Amino acid sequence: MIKQNSEFLFAFEAVMTNPNGDPDQENKPRMDYDTNTALVSDARRKRDCREFFKRKGYPIFVDTIDEQKVPMDVMFENIVKKWMNDESRFAELLHSHPILQEKWNELSSIAKSKGGYLDIYNEIKNNSKKGEIKKHFSRFNNELITAIIQGELVDIRLFGSAMAVENVTRTFTGPVQISWAYSLHPVELVKSNTITSIMNEDNSTFGKKHKLYYGLFMHSGTINKYAAQLTGMTDEDQHLFRKALVQGMMQNQTDSKQGQTPLFYLEIQYIPEFDGFIGDIRKYVEVTYDENKPIRSLADLNVSFDSLQSVIQEMKNMGYINKVVGWHHPLENYRDPLRFEFDELVDLWQPVTEVSK
Repeated sequence: MIKQNSEFLFAFEAVMTNPNGDPDQENKPRMDYDTNTALVSDARRKRDCREFFKRKGYPIFVDTIDEQKVPMDVMFENIVKKWMNDESRFAELLHSHPILQEKWNELSSIAKSKGGYLDIYNEIKNNSKKGEIKKHFSRFNNELITAIIQGELVDIRLFGSAMAVENVTRTFTGPVQISWAYSLHPVELVKSNTITSIMNEDNSTFGKKHKLYYGLFMHSGTINKYAAQLTGMTDEDQHLFRKALVQGMMQNQTDSKQGQTPLFYLEIQYIPEFDGFIGDIRKYVEVTYDENKPIRSLADLNVSFDSLQSVIQEMKNMGYINKVVGWHHPLENYRDPLRFEFDELVDLWQPVTEVSK
């Protein structure tokens, strides 16, 4: 399980693309019009990660059933049914979680049903409007979803969730918190939007594609060891998250997202005893450019990590940082503009093996 706090930077470029459409603005790129910088929400990054987990066979909670979006309570019921219909697997889950076993014993002792796990569960659920039974049922559900999250649902182990489900009162704060990204320079929207034909069943209509010429974006974020203790986030989950940031974006090459390329990942790992964070470390990244020239590629920007390296070195001198791990796009033309002296390089292009579904 995660034993230390971390914070990270994730940088990517967007070339002739729409990195995050704003539904309130005709799906134009999200913008801060006062500064002419583009924005990308944390939900966009998490969506890429979840899609990546799903493609690799990892069960996730925020998902679809039969390709349809479903409410959270329906997803919870579906997960409970899947686990309880597999009697041997559910028995093993109870055996490995003594508190869950204790809460199940309390429920089964007041049930009249002599059937399987799901029969007993449904009987108690139908009677859970009553005071004392409702308390027992809620306590069991809290322990059940915690055990399933810790053992199976990687997206909740990482990102957490407020469980809007009846008879579940536990809220899971995500150990991984991702900020909105912003472009590190003003961006320019493509002035003449491409007209595209949208084919329907019996006719066609026309729409517009809104794109940026170029943007260098950075997300910052934190990984909290105390939240990880509740969700069960592990070191393996942490490395899977890093790969999902990079490979999830690489897989999401739709018409509107083609042109996005992950460039750089930096992660500061603190010593286990340290409870704090530096803060949004993007403020220590300096980007300069010629204001008289249009910005069309990374070559038009000068990116300096000198201030960030000085801050990290000062924190190391105080004994608070264990190490800095990182990754950069392995091709030479990307390496030089985003150069950083990492303590440990990780390969975030290394394929993730699919798990059995």
